[in-house]
Amino acid sequence: MEEEYIRRHHRHVVKDDQCSSSLVKRIRAPVNLVWSLVRRFDQPQRYKPFVSRCVVQGDLAIGSVREVNVRSGLPATTSKERLELLDDEEHIFGVKIVGGDHRLRNYSSIITVHPEVIDGRPGTIVIESFVVDVPDGNTKDETCFFVEALIRCNLKSLADVSERLAVQGHTEPIDRM
Repeated sequence: MEEEYIRRHHRHVVKDDQCSSSLVKRIRAPVNLVWSLVRRFDQPQRYKPFVSRCVVQGDLAIGSVREVNVRSGLPATTSKERLELLDDEEHIFGVKIVGGDHRLRNYSSIITVHPEVIDGRPGTIVIESFVVDVPDGNTKDETCFFVEALIRCNLKSLADVSERLAVQGHTEPIDRM
């Protein structure tokens, strides 16, 4: 089923000087709970461990821009990102990086969230795909490896936060924590 989700929702136009990939994570928590964390453009720090602070310009609609402060340990301190897609019915979230002090140029990502039964209980499949320019001095493989490592870390943290909330009895969307 995940191949169908990728084919339907994760289409990127990839130029010769870019790389692209899709990653999949299964989470033992209900889809509405997981989506409520993913969709919060204004609070990526709820589950993204490298984000220390986020300030949004706009009203959380398509086109809104957020300034993200990145924790030390990454080769960046800030990222400026625009909300490109937010579909609460289909559970699709898209972001494009439009600035910052890092090497991720023309970076665009799509996250989709899908219900799945895991071990007889409500669970979720999360798929994140991206496309990004390959910086001068790097190969496509190096660039994809770096971005995939960041996404894997974010998806693991999303799973940890979602599963912890589910174990604590939270099965409905989280508005404020």
